[in-house]
Amino acid sequence: MTCIVGITDGKNVWIGGDSAGVDGANLTIRADEKVFRRVDESNVVWLFGFTTSFRMGQLIHYDLCLPKIEDGDRLDLHRFMVKKFIPALRDCLSVGGWQAKKDEREQGGQFIVGILGELFSIEDDYQVHKPARPYHAVGSGANVALGALYASRASKQNPRRRILTALEAAEAFNTSVRGPFKILETGTEESVS
Repeated sequence: MTCIVGITDGKNVWIGGDSAGVDGANLTIRADEKVFRRVDESNVVWLFGFTTSFRMGQLIHYDLCLPKIEDGDRLDLHRFMVKKFIPALRDCLSVGGWQAKKDEREQGGQFIVGILGELFSIEDDYQVHKPARPYHAVGSGANVALGALYASRASKQNPRRRILTALEAAEAFNTSVRGPFKILETGTEESVS
């Protein structure tokens, strides 16, 4: 289910996603979006784009207590995400009834986070993946979207256009990806079809 795409230029982050809700062979177009913005108590803008489960995304959107980013945390955001964000996420998903346990290991879901110019992918085993490239994609349409992002990397297209092209490619070649698409930036919001 889905395709979530993120790009960073080192200062700003853009995340886009589709609107498909998939259950086996059934497909619905959802009005509750997979891409959203949160602002923490220090007015830091966080962008999220999720796959795996709408319930997980709803908990992150409405219930997750975003940890405070101290000045020292800005020097190593990956460490901050591992040491402070993941424990807050685990608590949120556990209380919300989403977190699963298999073979004595906790499991969550997969999503992309953009914060302070950096892009992270949270995997279902709670590892924090920091992509080596300034773009990433998750979900069933990820491979097609990554190919489109790779092919457009040297183009003069703006990040919104690159994300839209990647999402359109995923829709064209994956039965679980459907518009309308939503693309957010750390500063502004825009919906596109």
